[in-house]
Amino acid sequence: MNLLTSTSVFSFYTLLSRVLGYIRDILIAIFLGTSVFADAFFVAFRIPNTFRRLFAEGTFNAAFIPSYSQEKLKGEKDGKKFADEVFSLLLFVLFFLILLVEIFAPFLVYLIAPGFYDSPEKFSLATEFTRITFPFLLFVCLSSMLAGILNTNNKFAVAAAAPIILNLILILSMVLSFYLNQNFARNLSIGVTLSGIFQLIILFIFTKKFYFPSIKFFFKIEKSLKNFFKKLMPSIFSSGITQINILIGTIIASFQSGAVSYLYYADRVYQINLAIAGIAVGTVVLPSLSKSIKLNDQNSVNIIQNKSMELSLLLSLPATFGLLIASNQITSSLFGYGSFDAKDIINTSLAIKYFALGVPAFALVKVLSNFYFARDNTKSPFYISFIGMIINILISVSLFKKYGFIIIPIATSISTWIIVIIYFYSLNRKKFINFENKLLKNLLKISFAVILMCFCLYFSLDYFEDKFEYSYNFKLIYLLIVVGLSAGVYLITTNLLGVLNLKSYKFK
Repeated sequence: MNLLTSTSVFSFYTLLSRVLGYIRDILIAIFLGTSVFADAFFVAFRIPNTFRRLFAEGTFNAAFIPSYSQEKLKGEKDGKKFADEVFSLLLFVLFFLILLVEIFAPFLVYLIAPGFYDSPEKFSLATEFTRITFPFLLFVCLSSMLAGILNTNNKFAVAAAAPIILNLILILSMVLSFYLNQNFARNLSIGVTLSGIFQLIILFIFTKKFYFPSIKFFFKIEKSLKNFFKKLMPSIFSSGITQINILIGTIIASFQSGAVSYLYYADRVYQINLAIAGIAVGTVVLPSLSKSIKLNDQNSVNIIQNKSMELSLLLSLPATFGLLIASNQITSSLFGYGSFDAKDIINTSLAIKYFALGVPAFALVKVLSNFYFARDNTKSPFYISFIGMIINILISVSLFKKYGFIIIPIATSISTWIIVIIYFYSLNRKKFINFENKLLKNLLKISFAVILMCFCLYFSLDYFEDKFEYSYNFKLIYLLIVVGLSAGVYLITTNLLGVLNLKSYKFK
């Protein structure tokens, strides 16, 4: 398998999904801005969407793939039996969870956005939208299991492309709302659940070659199933620590008007790189790393681990500096239209800058946690992530009154870097990681390429300064030109320096 090729395939569909996501968010910014309806929808959407990211972005697979692969080694029937039991349990548990949420939605909204309680209209809207969007959780979690089966068979494209459905349906719902003069936020909420249904149907179609579920109402919970669920919960928490930190940030930000929206839009900007540099690399690496560890091929293990860290930094470092330099222009070009005014741009771009400082850490957490997951160890990442979460909460809560919503991205970045440091210390102490000299040399080359890219980006932005004025209608086109030029400089430089090379990322 070639890490770079497989990651590129996964990243292509992920990038396509994120581009459509930006179009979706541009429309939301135009029609809803940072209004009461926007805040209410973002909170309602945050709940199932957090679960989507926790389950869909490699977290479920971290526990499922090793367990499913192990059962398949015993025979196809054992693999099918295990998958059916997991599917059935997920179906029943999630169904009853959704019933509870539908009944007690106001309590859930109060937990997620306690600051909304003082605004009856906002609280009522958030409750209504939560009831509409929450069934999405059932469909997306079952879809994630089917995606895990595809990934086990080294089929990554369909799983990566599935979220495209969500963005297409949400875009369509806003277009229809505009022409039919209907409530944008309510139709967006309906679109969320509809997209989950369509996503599950499509994954059924593509997975049936390898697996088609049989729902079991009665079965004995055997050791393999118990072990899987014991690994699943720590895996969800540790792999999804970035999303958990963002959810915590949403809870705290609900006490400041418009803050939930600022963080949502900022999150949308930096998440595209996390999807490529962290989730794509981690998802592609896990099956091969698990196989090499089980075969006790230490040389292959070292190569895969070093190359996955290198590729993660190769993709995340330029994003960090790009977001730091161009956060204002990016925010204005993507969202600075209609109801999204100049003040919203300033606050959102400020949040992006502080999130940007943590981008390499967010990506590395996804990769480093796999070094434990591939060894069937989900507890160590759980403990490490728990420490990071506590640090994030302490910083956010203690300084929120003084600094406002901006302390949330600062706390998220700081706590995630602390997690990375603990990971490196823990992996090194257990001799699970062996840094190669080539990795350090390539990091120096990557740093040089980043510096060249920064010069290009800075002077390009300066040259087109007047094209990024708030009132200029075609600023997005100039943003694409500047970003494309800067990215081209970076990619060409890394290729000439021998870092971005297909052969160097090939392993068994």
